[in-house]
Amino acid sequence: MVIFNNTTSSSSNFLLTAFPGLELVHVWISIPVCCLYTIALLGNSMILFVIIVEQSLHKPMYYFLSMLSAVDLCLTISTLPTVLGVLWFHAREISFKACLLQMTFVHAFSFLESSVLVAMAFDRFMAICNPLKYATVFTDMMIMAIGLIICLRQLIFIFFMTLVLKTVSFHGGQELSHPFCYHPDMIKYAYSNPWISSFLGMFLQLYLSGTDFLFILFSYALILRTVLSIVAPKKQQKALGTCVCHLCAVTIFYVPMISLSITHRLLNSSSTVVCSILANVYLLLPPVLNPIIYSLKTKTIRQAMLQLFQSKSSRGPNVMSLRGG
Repeated sequence: MVIFNNTTSSSSNFLLTAFPGLELVHVWISIPVCCLYTIALLGNSMILFVIIVEQSLHKPMYYFLSMLSAVDLCLTISTLPTVLGVLWFHAREISFKACLLQMTFVHAFSFLESSVLVAMAFDRFMAICNPLKYATVFTDMMIMAIGLIICLRQLIFIFFMTLVLKTVSFHGGQELSHPFCYHPDMIKYAYSNPWISSFLGMFLQLYLSGTDFLFILFSYALILRTVLSIVAPKKQQKALGTCVCHLCAVTIFYVPMISLSITHRLLNSSSTVVCSILANVYLLLPPVLNPIIYSLKTKTIRQAMLQLFQSKSSRGPNVMSLRGG
């Protein structure tokens, strides 16, 4: 997908950047970055595997969680080659086509995660505000329909994004602020008026992620109203406890994304180091923390993981004894 080159940049390439001013210690910086990528890949893979294997987790809430883990995996993989290429091999060059492809993947998976978080908010709303209708609404067919709608929404976004970007040409040999391709970063070097393209991109982001965020806020306003109407304090705590993981996932996704978008578009004079840190937080924080939060806070996930490990460890001695016999 990505073309690396250590030679001088040509007019048809961009130059990627990771932690400007710290090029001499990129190898050392790559150690914690690699650890975070490993945690993200293993953690989300484990969540997906446990939900697929464990029959007791074949429920709407966990189906949506598996969607979130799958999206986090794709988002992590989409930036892994360029990030490690810059940190390990100082391979900063990337062709326009490869950069546009990576940018499309990064934004598509980001908006996809936003859509999945909306579906999870709707799941929590139905479970708390309309528990009697929950089972009749969230059938397997309904969950498939929600998944198809989410995917269709992203395909429409990719189609329009590709249509717009085909008409845009860029100044070659320019240095980007991140070790991956990001629309507000690239659009600064367009031949056409960058402000128009930049705010068009911001409008699209506000339209997609903004409407998703408003829907999530509205869902939680209704959830809070229902919870406050419950008389028993223990039942209130139990109801709110089922929302903690999702609220954490919403926070760690939207806060870095909004911060990075505003930094690029409104604070042009800000330090490139700030942009670089925000970019890495935006990309790595949700995929790293989501599986940790759901593993620690969701008892059923935790128990399923423990049972899986125990069954594997118990099979080990049996296999050895059979071989010995």
